Amino acid sequence: METNFTGNRIAAARKQKSMSQAQLAQHLFISPQAVGKWERGESIPDIITVGKLAAVLGVDLNYFSDRASATPAPVAQEPTVHQVAGLPAPGTKGKLSRDMSRFSWVDADFSGLRDLHDKFTGSVIRNCKFIGSDLSGVLLESNHVDGCDFRGTNMSGSRIRSSHVVNSRFNDGSLKGAEISDSVLKGCDLSGAVLTGVVVRSSSFNKCTFTNSILERTVFHGTDLTDVEFEGVLEDCSFEDCGFSRVTFRNATLLNTFFKSQRLKHIQFVDCKADRLTYEFLKNGKADVSRIAVLE
Repeated sequence: METNFTGNRIAAARKQKSMSQAQLAQHLFISPQAVGKWERGESIPDIITVGKLAAVLGVDLNYFSDRASATPAPVAQEPTVHQVAGLPAPGTKGKLSRDMSRFSWVDADFSGLRDLHDKFTGSVIRNCKFIGSDLSGVLLESNHVDGCDFRGTNMSGSRIRSSHVVNSRFNDGSLKGAEISDSVLKGCDLSGAVLTGVVVRSSSFNKCTFTNSILERTVFHGTDLTDVEFEGVLEDCSFEDCGFSRVTFRNATLLNTFFKSQRLKHIQFVDCKADRLTYEFLKNGKADVSRIAVLE
């Protein structure tokens, strides 16, 4: 992306939303100075941040490319009653469909709904409830999700891409077979969640909790883990080329779990157990294994 072009696009969309540089920076958890540099053409946001910008500003990702038209994409609008219900507009015919994308969803309650298999892309989803809902196979792409409640939600086979998810709860839900890529999860509680077969790539977990979560065949690849705590059983899992900072495994049992990183010394193990193979992976990586008991 060419810097001046991109900066002009960011400024135009920000002003159309009547948002200051400081307000935009707050949404992205960055400094107002960084936004100013983008708009002056002194730097450009990385690809993950572009996804967050699209969600916050209510524009399509193509809006930031040189091929996009010079006119800003429409700002996200509140959905109509018919769109939310999945019904055709009055006076029209056709099958039921929903477009859940490019909206600003605030304080919406989708709890208990069984058919939310739609796409949520390019949206701001704030303080919404999905408790006990069926979101299996859903695509969450380029969204900003803040303070949402997914407790007991079925998100099996879902795809979370280029999204920023903060202060949200996934307790006792299912993310079985889900894919998480190029995304940031911060301050999220995944305690008791089923994470069997989840693949996480090029993402970041900050201040997240995995207490008694089911981690089986769970893969973390190229992912930064900061202020994260794991507790429970991890079996056939993999942490490859990950960054660790203040990561704790507490009362955890690690079985056939693979660690490949240069930063294993930044992991703290408290009253843990591991099979011989996992123990040797950790020991070879210079991890502190003094509080890990070897299972025979």
